[in-house]
Amino acid sequence: MKANVGTVDRVLRIAGGLALIALAATGTVGVWGYIGIVPLLTGVFRFCPAYPLLGMNTCQMKDR
Repeated sequence: MKANVGTVDRVLRIAGGLALIALAATGTVGVWGYIGIVPLLTGVFRFCPAYPLLGMNTCQMKDR
């Protein structure tokens, strides 16, 4: 897997994923909030499987 998630994208994915998981754990949102696991994992592993399909890449050359 080649890194295709840049630094800003990565931080936003991790923060958003953690926020959704926290909201689901506290009961603020329903069980669907655990979908935050997906952006959290794509941020941690720096790879988004949808990006190659869409021809996108937010990772700069020095980050790869």
